[in-house]
Amino acid sequence: MYEIRKKKNDIREKYKALRAALPADTKAQMDEKICTSFFSLATYRYANVLLMYSPKSDEVDVLPIARRALADGKKVAFPRCIPESHDMEYHYITSLDQLKKGTYGLLEPTPDLPVYDRASTAPSACIVPALVYDKRGYRLGYGKGYYDRYLGGYIGSKVGMIYSDYIIDSLPRGRFDLCVDFIVTEKGLRVVDKNK
Repeated sequence: MYEIRKKKNDIREKYKALRAALPADTKAQMDEKICTSFFSLATYRYANVLLMYSPKSDEVDVLPIARRALADGKKVAFPRCIPESHDMEYHYITSLDQLKKGTYGLLEPTPDLPVYDRASTAPSACIVPALVYDKRGYRLGYGKGYYDRYLGGYIGSKVGMIYSDYIIDSLPRGRFDLCVDFIVTEKGLRVVDKNK
């Protein structure tokens, strides 16, 4: 267990530094390509509900997806972290103005907004952030376990979004680590190889 944690932390530090060094104009171009690719997918067309995330300054900016989804009449929800339990709840929003600075300095919906039921059978897609993905769709986040806990009970499509240079051959993983169904990069859709 300690060995896996150490390997993950080493990878984390390496890719945090790489992301911090990414020029802003390059990042903006890649973000736009990722969002455009996602709009062209059947996953976007057929999803009634999109579960988004509030990007950190060095993460893929997915807010244009949220804006367009709202304009297209889809339901959009953002996560609210519950630090005591390391759980998350997604709350529906009707405007990005409903997001306020919350846990870890991220924009979050307020607790009074309606909660998304992750056992819902309505077609949905959860856009999952990461520092790094591997070719099987496993992710490395910031180590708090929020997404692994949440996605364990989620039955919709799980979509990774990341820059293509941040997909590596293999990540060390524990028994609770979950993989996404596919990954969208600035180079387009990447289907994960779950049999590797």
